[in-house]
Amino acid sequence: MYPHTLRWSNFHLTLGPRTAIMGIVNVTPDSFSDGGRFYGVDAAEVQAQQLIAAGADIIDIGGESTRPFAEQVPAQAEIDRVVPVIERLAATFPIPVSIDTTKAEVAEAALAAGAAMINDISALTMDPRMAETAARWGVPVILMHMKGSPRTMQINPHYDDLMAEIIAYLKSAMAQATAAGIPKTHLIIDPGIGFGKTISHNLKIIQQLGRLSELEAPILIGPSRKAFIRKLLASGADAALTVDRPEVETGTQAALAMAIINGAHIVRVHDVANTKAMVTIVDAIRTS
Repeated sequence: MYPHTLRWSNFHLTLGPRTAIMGIVNVTPDSFSDGGRFYGVDAAEVQAQQLIAAGADIIDIGGESTRPFAEQVPAQAEIDRVVPVIERLAATFPIPVSIDTTKAEVAEAALAAGAAMINDISALTMDPRMAETAARWGVPVILMHMKGSPRTMQINPHYDDLMAEIIAYLKSAMAQATAAGIPKTHLIIDPGIGFGKTISHNLKIIQQLGRLSELEAPILIGPSRKAFIRKLLASGADAALTVDRPEVETGTQAALAMAIINGAHIVRVHDVANTKAMVTIVDAIRTS
C-alpha cells in the first residue's frame, strides 16, 4: 500500500501504515442504514460522540440520503440539518468533520460552521461552484465514482471495462479539481461501492482495488451495510437482510478487511467499534 499524508489547517492524517476510520452520521429521516435514528441535533451529536470514543478518525455528516432512488432535498433544508451538528462537533472534538454533500451552498455553510473536508459523491460535477469552494477553503475533497445519479444509478448499470472506466472517471475528476486550484495532495478517491454497481461489480472493485493506486491518491471505500452484502447473505425467500442483522455487520467487516489488504487507506463505516478492532488486527498483519 502506498503511504499518503494529508496536512491542512490544524489536521494531519498519515495514511498507509494505519488505516483511518471515517464514522458516518446521517442527519436524515430516510437513510437506508439507520432509518432516521439520528435525525435531530441532539441524537446526531450523541452518535458522533460515541463514534469518536470508539476510535473514529473522521466524522462524516450528511443531510441528504444518497440511497438508490432517493430524491434531492433543497439546499436550505440540508443546511438546517447539518450545520447545528457540525458547529457542536467542531467546537468540541479535535478530529476533522467532513460534510457529505453535492451542493456548494451546503458545503460553504458547513465549512463556515467548522467542517474540514468535503465528501462529494458526484466528484464535483453536480454543482459547478463546488470545486471553487473547496479550493478557496483549502480542504481535502473526496471524489467518488458514480454511474448516473442516486435516482437512476441502480437501473441496469453496465460497464465494458469496470475498473478501467472507474479509473478514467476519477483521473478526469482529479484533473478538473487541480485545474480549479485544489492541490493534488488534498484529493482522496472513492470507487463508489453501490453507486451504479451490481453485486458482481462491487466484488470486483474490492478484489481489484489496488489498481486505483496508479492515480497516486489515498483510496477511501464504503461498503458498510450496503445492499450487495445483505443480498449475498440472504437465504430462502429473503431478497436481502435488514441492515440491523448481526451477520450484515460481519459481512461488512469481511469486505472492509479485503479492501484494506488490497489498498484502502480510509474506510467509511457505521459501526466504528467493530471496525476499529478489525483494523487493528489487519494493520498489524499487513505491517508486521
